[in-house]
Amino acid sequence: MSAQPISREERAGRARNVFDHLPPGIDAVVLFDDQFIFYYSGFAFFPTERPVALVILPGGERHLFVPRLEREHAEQAGEAERVLDYPEYPGRVHPLTGLAAHLTGLGLGRAHLGVDHDGYPAVMGYSGPSLSHALPGARIVPVPDGLNHQMSLKSEAELRLIEESARWGDHAHRLLQDYTRVGENEHTVEGRATREATEAMTRALGPGYRGQNRWLSGAVALYRGQIGPNSALPHAMTTGATFQPGDTLVTGAGAAVWGYLSELERTMFLGEPSAEQRRYFDHMLRMQDLAFEAMGPGVPCSRVDEAVQGYVEREGLRGYWRHHVGHGLGQRIHESPFLDMGDERPLEEGMVLSVEPGLYVPGLGGFRHSDTVVVTGTGITRLTTYPRELPDLVLPVEA
Repeated sequence: MSAQPISREERAGRARNVFDHLPPGIDAVVLFDDQFIFYYSGFAFFPTERPVALVILPGGERHLFVPRLEREHAEQAGEAERVLDYPEYPGRVHPLTGLAAHLTGLGLGRAHLGVDHDGYPAVMGYSGPSLSHALPGARIVPVPDGLNHQMSLKSEAELRLIEESARWGDHAHRLLQDYTRVGENEHTVEGRATREATEAMTRALGPGYRGQNRWLSGAVALYRGQIGPNSALPHAMTTGATFQPGDTLVTGAGAAVWGYLSELERTMFLGEPSAEQRRYFDHMLRMQDLAFEAMGPGVPCSRVDEAVQGYVEREGLRGYWRHHVGHGLGQRIHESPFLDMGDERPLEEGMVLSVEPGLYVPGLGGFRHSDTVVVTGTGITRLTTYPRELPDLVLPVEA
């Protein structure tokens, strides 16, 4: 199998090093977000109303706190040094009260605790005390920015998984493009492309392969309802459309590989595009090129967005602009930092981001490519290699 999961040693190193990314004086870290828990412990799970928490002690020792029904799962799939469980939620003793008792038993009842949330978030009807209420003697210090920064700096092992995801996302997209024809249904085409790509990826990666990603399952290629005039809605939802001649099509593709993903989007046309469609496609392609050219280590994220928005202003396209240029990604489909004029954080070597400036013309369609790139020592490298130019993205109109 070519794509290997993140090693136990790397995850243990993340836990040891987490304090380097936090304010001084933090005595322990308490995490409730499932993606942070997976990042530091390897325990992938579906969040429900039952709280799950990860405690990281100085030196990197990890304690997983889980409902009883997850104990065996956490012991088999996770890499924490200790696994503790509680009977059920809400229970006669609330789980947050039990977690507070465990922290007190560790001598952390009056400690400075770095947290992603002050208690478990409201998932599937959960309610309960904040950690600061359950542990009133402790000082609760929100540290999500430091955690996000550590997560944004991808290791070589993470980059290999994202590259593998991009390879299979490209494959799924090729199938989607090949199967899209006038008169076909959105659901049928998406289902066929996704099924065949997932089967091919599973065969190639071997029986040990696992996706372990909340947002994607297998190798996926979709339209998500962005077909014809509806493609002018950046986050449209599937409508079950039938493809028609002249449609503007906006796609999305990627693959889940051991918890990591990539993002590929393309604008395509059913039949030769009109002069108006060509005009906005060309503008979109130039905007993405400008973003690529602006990116590199040390460049503030804001500068990338400003470069593209300067073009939008010069070309009189402001009425068709809807969102910033892109965002980080890796485990999550959206991570920090953001290629936005309000984000002054510098790009750093190892960061992986989407680059996806778009234009959205009511009544005509949307125009957006998205590519996954990694920041290198001298600029960027594009990890998604699917064709970007118009001649490669015009589909025949024969039914």
